[in-house]
Amino acid sequence: MTLDLRGGTALITGASSGLGVEFAKRFASRGSNLVLVARRAERLEKLADELRASTGVDVAVVPIDLTTAGAVVSLRDELARRDIHISSLVNNAGFGSHGPFDSSSPERMVDEMQLNVVALVELSRTFMSQLLEAGTGALVTVASTAGYQPTPGMAVYGATKAFVLSFTEALWAEARGTGLRVLAVSPGATKTEFFDVVGSEEASVGRKQTSAQVIDTAFRALDRVGGGPSVVSGGVNRLTAFSTRLLSRRALVRTSARVLGDVRLRS
Repeated sequence: MTLDLRGGTALITGASSGLGVEFAKRFASRGSNLVLVARRAERLEKLADELRASTGVDVAVVPIDLTTAGAVVSLRDELARRDIHISSLVNNAGFGSHGPFDSSSPERMVDEMQLNVVALVELSRTFMSQLLEAGTGALVTVASTAGYQPTPGMAVYGATKAFVLSFTEALWAEARGTGLRVLAVSPGATKTEFFDVVGSEEASVGRKQTSAQVIDTAFRALDRVGGGPSVVSGGVNRLTAFSTRLLSRRALVRTSARVLGDVRLRS
């Protein structure tokens, strides 16, 4: 049964580019009002204007950096001030880094964990009561195929996405019978600004999907009543994720190292 989002309000993080933009378009096309959250105010305002004109939904823009301390509390307070209540939440914001762990910026790693994990958990907890009260929306997190195995050269990123996957699947079990649909969607390489932020195309494995293809996968899963807690986008990606169950941990991490470029620490 198609997920009915009409009249609800979806909060979408990382909404200024890539998957966030596509999520916003899909929710708006189904009649959901929006709260768009990201750092780049100009991009958010442009997207908001486009969606208001094309779909007629209400779109609120909240420019904020979710890596900063107290950002989620500030967001909560701002929405309360505007009397905006959330029925769906898309935890899309995140970024990755590539290279040997010992040469990675400590500050950047902290920001990566703050955005990919801490802010995601805090957002989910902060708005969970509103999601459950609505009982008609979705809680979606963007995990990654990187979360299905260790990722040498992207050790922190892969670990954050493994957390997101496990966390979301646990929430799916807790939310059964509430009307809230919970889903972790795991893209592989996708045509977004992700690799510009990573700073290396070496982190890209296989043919890239488009943002639209990933969101198609997410909504097909959301539209299935009684569907599972997670979905991998793309046939090859699904096969690869499944194959990780067949290898020992030692074989798995060595295979990942070869595929991702066998990045080594300095000695």
